[in-house]
Amino acid sequence: VIDTLFAEQVYFHNWVENIDYLDEYEKVGVSSDQRKHGTEVTSILVDGPRLNPWLNDGCGRFRVKHFGVCSNQISITRLVRKIKEIVNQNPNIHVWNLSLGAEDEVSKNFISYDAAVLDELQSQKNVIFVVSGTNDNRNDHSDIIRVGSPADSLNSLVVNAVRRDGTPVSYSRKGNILSFFNKPDVAYYGGDYDERIFAYSPFGKEEVYGTSFAAPWISRKLCYLIDVMGLPKEVAKALIIDASAEWSYKTAPQNLKELTGYGIVPIDINKVLSTDSNEIKFIVYGTSKSYRTTNYAIPVPRDEDGKYPYIARATLCYFPQCTRSQGVDYTNRELSLRFGRVKPNGQIDDINENIQDEIGSHIDERQSRKDFRKWENTKLISKILKMNRPLKSYGDRFWGLAVTSKERLAMRTMGELNFGIVITLREINGVNRIQDFIRACNMRGYIVSELNIQNQLEIYNINQEELTFE
Repeated sequence: VIDTLFAEQVYFHNWVENIDYLDEYEKVGVSSDQRKHGTEVTSILVDGPRLNPWLNDGCGRFRVKHFGVCSNQISITRLVRKIKEIVNQNPNIHVWNLSLGAEDEVSKNFISYDAAVLDELQSQKNVIFVVSGTNDNRNDHSDIIRVGSPADSLNSLVVNAVRRDGTPVSYSRKGNILSFFNKPDVAYYGGDYDERIFAYSPFGKEEVYGTSFAAPWISRKLCYLIDVMGLPKEVAKALIIDASAEWSYKTAPQNLKELTGYGIVPIDINKVLSTDSNEIKFIVYGTSKSYRTTNYAIPVPRDEDGKYPYIARATLCYFPQCTRSQGVDYTNRELSLRFGRVKPNGQIDDINENIQDEIGSHIDERQSRKDFRKWENTKLISKILKMNRPLKSYGDRFWGLAVTSKERLAMRTMGELNFGIVITLREINGVNRIQDFIRACNMRGYIVSELNIQNQLEIYNINQEELTFE
């Protein structure tokens, strides 16, 4: 946690390694009141489900390393310097919670300085930041203002808040970023003026509200996925976004997407990690090393008529390098995703009808951005069938997956870039075909590893045991 100061007299202090990361002149006259916000944020990370039983996520309790970087307010330059030092000195920490934000709106023309630094750290190191979407603290909410920095960080997972019934809170601020990038990423329950959640402060249990207290719930889930389940950060982020979007994202109104991103993250972590019996969900983790990374032999099971009775969706996440001086052309690298049946000509019949990488296709930059989210580092594509009719098969051909890498003309770094994809196939007739899929994959020579939550927990617990040699 990087936040205001932590109060060490609270009941859960043994679960927190506290470091007051202050300059010498900042250490004078610090009061308990100035340790309130940071302590409340950390209380949710450590023991949030006990304080809010209806938000029990099944993730358990977490140890926290808390860096108190300020007692109240801090300048952007000092905050950035401290964040860089802290992250570099703690390479074993993969998930960072940052519930600090500016009052002013972000610019429409360039990414804020602090957000750009977060993006740089996440593209270079094995870390992910969970950033609060910032609050609208004005008395007059007649119009909705844009988020404040660093909630415009592209690589971070930015979290807005919703009420218990799933509607946006009264203090919501909106995206998009640079009039294009989809921020915030997701939403979670953060309380409202008249419907608060509980956190623990130096003064005891208190009612709170704000995106500051929605973000740590998502940090808990990310830490569970990365450190307990052993998933790469690209896959963990894709799982969170995929579980939030579900099948309804494409039809959601644009003004709602600006407030809640891809949707509300499910409370129970099992709903992020598991799937319904009528769905096939699998994870693809890879590295883009060249222009195109492909697999044209995904053996999706067919029905008795030789057709594919599925609706499909896929979520791609990666952490590109970015250049702030490029303004609205912020990301240096683009990964384009295509997934679908392989046609007789060897091309993929993409579920999103993406033709921008096909030979002979004529499509301009504007259409690529609008229809296929070109240059966006998170992509969610889906195919919703009309009248639930199954898809025809192209003979004995399988399904294929293609990730195509492009760079802006001035950059040309062509380094390795990791990506994570979560693919879901829902059987329209409710038939469970998961074992058929696993058998077909094994016959094709794939090594299939089922993500068993209980087994991963046992492995994690054994790894955490301390042995004393006599």
